Amino acid sequence: MEFRLLPILAFLSLALVASHAAISPELYWKTVLPNSPMPKAVKDLLQPDVLEDKSTSVNVGKGGVNVDAGKGKPGGGTHVNVGGKGVGVNTGQPEKRTSVGVGKGGVSVSTGHKGKPVYVGVSPFNYVYAANENQLHDDPNTALFFLEKDLHPGMKMNLHFTQTSNGATFLSRQAAKSTPFSSDKLPEIFNQFSVKPGSVEAEIMQNTIKECEDPGIKGEQKYCATSLESMIDFSTSKLGKSVQAISTEVKKGTKMQSYTIAAGVKQMAADKSVVCHKQNYPYAVFYCHATQTTRAYIVPLEGADGTKAKAAAVCHTDTSAWNPKHLAFQVLKVKPGTVPICHFLPEDHIVWVPKKKTGE
Repeated sequence: MEFRLLPILAFLSLALVASHAAISPELYWKTVLPNSPMPKAVKDLLQPDVLEDKSTSVNVGKGGVNVDAGKGKPGGGTHVNVGGKGVGVNTGQPEKRTSVGVGKGGVSVSTGHKGKPVYVGVSPFNYVYAANENQLHDDPNTALFFLEKDLHPGMKMNLHFTQTSNGATFLSRQAAKSTPFSSDKLPEIFNQFSVKPGSVEAEIMQNTIKECEDPGIKGEQKYCATSLESMIDFSTSKLGKSVQAISTEVKKGTKMQSYTIAAGVKQMAADKSVVCHKQNYPYAVFYCHATQTTRAYIVPLEGADGTKAKAAAVCHTDTSAWNPKHLAFQVLKVKPGTVPICHFLPEDHIVWVPKKKTGE
């Protein structure tokens, strides 16, 4: 199970309305990157879909805010009700339901799965931190790490690619700038999102902010993007504007299963990239790090049940500055700085790479 906070959609909707005069994140992408297709991971996180005319209604009155994003399908979509008792979110999928209730008592999360723990801890894609026993056993991203020598057709791996859901979406740059995001503002942040201090949700939000504020490892430049515009700006400042963004795409959601690497593994240009990992937070926040010691790949995969995936993979060629007890070293039984370490990206993570020049 992968635990994610769903967004407080009413807050995001009102933030979007408040910043309507500013250029939209989608238009900003088209302006700065007119020749770079937007990957699915980004499209899924854009807010306007909530407010477009797709059987979506937003009503604000004395009883609060009601958002119905059913898109014309009875019983489907995302339903948000905001009133005097807080916010209730229902994704409209009874079998695979993730619901969030936000009220005076904080945020309550129900994933529809029983008996499995919720992992709360540091991101495995932040290489400063050591892994603990809980992360080794409970973090579903453990299976995504592998050695570069195993990246060849015919290789089998047990993987679980998590499907991007109706989760936390992007704020506009204007809204993000006006929303506090720092450790010294935690009481204000908890109050704004009706999160109870000391709760699991508060710990997750605090961890995300702390990881963003902590220094990165030697040889990497890190940045936490709280809007799509700021992610574009950071990535293009490191790679130039002739870039492409890629993400993992899976034809359908599956559980952990065996995948076989198919023919057609493609290495992207250059040995530099910006990799952006989506964090657990009420709105989309990405932990991005730029490095010149990586190789990025697009890897075709075929699951045992017939599922086809186009996975983005990143291989780190210099891991000497990583924490010796990082998750990857414990899972792969190797030491820092000895061999390239790779990982597939979950569906809502993004890797930015320079475009190949003509003739390459």
